[in-house]
Amino acid sequence: MSTSQDCSPTPTTRIFTHYPTLLKTKKLFDLQDLKHDFEFPPLQVDGPPHPGKGWTRFVCISDTHSNIYTFPKGDVLLHAGDLSSWGEVEQLKQTVDWIASLEGFQVKILIGGNHDLCLDEDWCKGYSPEEREYEEARKLITNGEVMAKGIRYLEHGRLEFTTEEGRKWIIYGSPAAPRYALGAFQYKNSKEAEDIYKCIPDDTEILLTHTPPHQILDKTRKGIRAGCKVLRDVLDSGRLDRLRLHVFGHIHEAHGAMLTGNGRAEVNAALVRGGEAIIVDLKN
Repeated sequence: MSTSQDCSPTPTTRIFTHYPTLLKTKKLFDLQDLKHDFEFPPLQVDGPPHPGKGWTRFVCISDTHSNIYTFPKGDVLLHAGDLSSWGEVEQLKQTVDWIASLEGFQVKILIGGNHDLCLDEDWCKGYSPEEREYEEARKLITNGEVMAKGIRYLEHGRLEFTTEEGRKWIIYGSPAAPRYALGAFQYKNSKEAEDIYKCIPDDTEILLTHTPPHQILDKTRKGIRAGCKVLRDVLDSGRLDRLRLHVFGHIHEAHGAMLTGNGRAEVNAALVRGGEAIIVDLKN
């Protein structure tokens, strides 16, 4: 069975954006239409052959917006935000339950996005019902039962994860994005953006942001480049010289992947407009 790669493989990186028809990522149904006692059907399929010992397979998704999808198996699941449709705890719970049900991943790393209102403390501050939703949302996504299923939620945070082969990956996640409408985790100007992105540790190897960087997989259907210029400056500065993979979403129609000149994989993993989960294999 053939597979395809949109980016030419290197000795240390392979990127798969398309698979045979039977393996195509598919929206199965809206989570918000389901009852809590629903048992999830098998949602994972065999993707392109795993490169084997000495490699880590990352399966990248974003912008699931309270839907669930079938996608390939892998070692690490990366979700770059917009877990919910409209930021309600009930919608977040359905998504977390779905991701918790996925088997085979050694870890599942999630960040929020501009739709995930209940996870943004600043958004919820000062409004009693919303403050309660924030507390519920935080407990939901960080409780022991969820973590036992491999889920790790990052909010401007760093994670060191060691694979079963003993490879330690250093991962950083931020839900922030430039403000363009009402929403969560948004910054209003370049000063706020600089304060956020200067916190990315220099030794980061895997970066999750909700926003794309400027002029990298960020073109809207109106032709506007909507990515963050400050984030792009950080990536171009050379400070993150160990960065191997950057996953984001937010601009749904710009779904895709590319390799930069220095070999970094840039992935817009948004699924909501029919994109497929993107597989990135990195040599340990």
